[in-house]
This record gives sequence, structure tokens and C-alpha cells, in this order.
Amino acid sequence: MNGVAFYFFLVAVFCVTGGMAWGIQMAISGEHLFAPAHAHLNLVGWATMGLFGLYYHSVPAAAARGLAKAHFVIALVGVVLMVPGIALAVSEKSEAVVAAGALVTFASMLVFLYTVATNRTGSSSAPP
Repeated sequence: MNGVAFYFFLVAVFCVTGGMAWGIQMAISGEHLFAPAHAHLNLVGWATMGLFGLYYHSVPAAAARGLAKAHFVIALVGVVLMVPGIALAVSEKSEAVVAAGALVTFASMLVFLYTVATNRTGSSSAPP
């Protein structure tokens, strides 16, 4: 695995490692206020970023497009905004950051939808 697929997967592994450590900390302390943020770190950070990485690894034609690199940046910004934003929202400080993170994450998914829809064959040599 290399290129954009590697970077998606590397971020995913960092997210799940952090998510697991955070979950253990919550379990030990008995304080679960930030469970929604922890869950989104695992879902959006680990599962979604990991699936993006596996897709780009499996479809090299999609990974070779410049849009794949833009997708990585958009998806990363979404996770970086959404997870702390949820923590801020549940602690009743502000919902602005999570709203921005959710919109950026949704934009990332729209980019992925477009990418999947326009790379149907998986390679440039396969028939449509």
C-alpha cells in the first residue's frame, strides 16, 4: 500500500489507537461524557478513513487522480474538526466546530461518492 491509500490508512490507524486509548480512559475513570466524540473518532476516523484507504488501494486509477489527494485533505480536516467539536458540544461550550466538521465530513463523502461513481471499472483497461 502506498500513495494516498497509505495516508488514509495511516490516519485511520492513528484514530483507532487514540479511540481505544480514550475508551480505556473513560472506562477506568467511569466518566463517559465524551463517549459520542470517542465513537465518532472510531467511526469517522478509523472505519471511514480506513475504508477510503482500502478503496484507493483497490482502485489505483482513482488513487492516481488529483481528486484523491484533495479528498484526503478534506476527510482529514473533517475528522480534526468533528471529534473535538463533538466534545465541545456535549460539554455545552459551542456547536459551531462540530457543525463545521460535519459539513466538511459530508463534503468528503460527496467527493468519495463522485470518485466511486466515476471509477466504475477499477482500472483503465477493464471494459465498462
